[in-house]
Amino acid sequence: MGNPAADNSGLLSLKQELIAGAALVASIGLVPLTQGNLSLRDPSSGHILITPHDFPYDELTVDDVLVLNLEGKVIDGHREPSHEAPVHLAVYERRADAAAIVHAEPIYTNLFGVLHKPIAPLHVNTLIDVGGEVPVMPFAPSGSRQFGYDMLEVMGDKNAVVWANHGMLAIGSSLDKAIHCTVMVEISAQLYHMALQHGEPHRIPEQYHDRLVG
Repeated sequence: MGNPAADNSGLLSLKQELIAGAALVASIGLVPLTQGNLSLRDPSSGHILITPHDFPYDELTVDDVLVLNLEGKVIDGHREPSHEAPVHLAVYERRADAAAIVHAEPIYTNLFGVLHKPIAPLHVNTLIDVGGEVPVMPFAPSGSRQFGYDMLEVMGDKNAVVWANHGMLAIGSSLDKAIHCTVMVEISAQLYHMALQHGEPHRIPEQYHDRLVG
């Protein structure tokens, strides 16, 4: 039998990790106001920890974090889960490598989202973290598991995707990696936008991509 005290301690630690990650992405402007959402997969139970819907990140406590099973049932928590929870669950269902997810609303990434223009991997870290060019999913109302499945088709084996006219989503083998991926997408979007003001940017040659990805 498992140790309930140890299980509770592990869950508390994951909740604290999620709160710290949410505070970080909010502090650097990746999730304005209450937009966006973050989640983690509990490796011991397979349950998903997720931020609540429309709740200030600087007010989050461990009591505000929701715990869901993969079917979307609330296992723990009294608040309303993020409305993007079904999208997160679709990712966890089909991407075994996903231990954490960040849905963010960075300004320059959204710029390419409204242009429906993929973000070129101009920075080495975009290749390392994302795995290549950041694709753009055609606009569709989000918040459903089917949206998540459709998104995964566009995403392929990449670790990030832009939602047309609605932010981006990044995954990682840890929350730190998902956050780092989100930051690198936004940096690449900024670089791409600024470079285009001066001419056509030089891209990293294809022959180097494989050794940088991952």
